[in-house]
Amino acid sequence: MIGFLKGVLAAKHPPQLLVDVGGVGYEIDAPMSTFYQLPETGEPVHLLTHLLVREDAHVLYGFATEQERQLFRNLIKVGGVGARTALAILSGISVEAFARCVQAEDAVSLTKIPGVGRKTAERLIVEMRDRLKQTGAGVAQSISTGATGSPSDEAFGALVALGYRPAEAQRLLKLVEDKADSTEAMIRAALQAAAR
Repeated sequence: MIGFLKGVLAAKHPPQLLVDVGGVGYEIDAPMSTFYQLPETGEPVHLLTHLLVREDAHVLYGFATEQERQLFRNLIKVGGVGARTALAILSGISVEAFARCVQAEDAVSLTKIPGVGRKTAERLIVEMRDRLKQTGAGVAQSISTGATGSPSDEAFGALVALGYRPAEAQRLLKLVEDKADSTEAMIRAALQAAAR
């Protein structure tokens, strides 16, 4: 198993990127949440990876954080959720927001993610509830103990609760991340940006 890659980012064309590791180019599929954190091409990059072996291909998936990789690994164990759907989920919602949706049994928010229908959302809630508790990623634990996430995570959850699609909420927060530091200020600035 390839656990991580450390090299130079040679190219990025979502959802694929190319990492040069000692003269060998690794093609990697990654969620948009990872793409947002990538450096410019030609810069050093470090990615956690998961190698998926299928009958017709060996596909390498890359992640910026351990929480993303752990959620991906748990998602692909859910019946009817393949790697493509798992990438779509990670691209459309943060790990923390996904955990909140599962814990709150919020199937409506999950169905806003492209590729996730009502039945899949309900299956995710049922099957992921226990898996999130078992992971050492700390996501479910921080929620169950009442610990709050970062202001941007809380603002993201609030925007999704207000009806914004996860990708749109992320885009709005990206626009205002330098202009606000508290949750309330981020939400206010994001709503003002959406109104323009």
